[in-house]
Amino acid sequence: MIGRLNHVAIAVPDLEGAAALYRDTLGAVVSAPVPMPDHGVTTVFVELPNSKIELIHPLGEGSPVTAFLERNPRGGMHHVCYEVPDIRAAIDAMRFRGMTVIGDGEPSIGAHGLPVVFLHPRDFCGTLIELEEVSA
Repeated sequence: MIGRLNHVAIAVPDLEGAAALYRDTLGAVVSAPVPMPDHGVTTVFVELPNSKIELIHPLGEGSPVTAFLERNPRGGMHHVCYEVPDIRAAIDAMRFRGMTVIGDGEPSIGAHGLPVVFLHPRDFCGTLIELEEVSA
């Protein structure tokens, strides 16, 4: 069901500093920051030849990343995103297998403008999983 790895998200306490680290130290192409108020984060994408790194920083009150950074003040891996061809079929398959779809279970629009859902870390070896629908 899952396709390729789309990105690994890293929560960071200093978005500008983290972007500069990837750009200036590693020579990566780094996007401009994009606020995602519906998800409570500002994102920056680091382009890689075969995938992306998503740097995420809390945006606004109640950001889900705030609690993560309180537990991990230097930042750390937040989630892994896999591509799926059909988000609704993926949701149905996950529920059928007893996995927990976070939130109301309906897809929202993610940072790439595509439908996404998150799966609870307790069901995936302690790792928050994002599924993103992409066309074949």
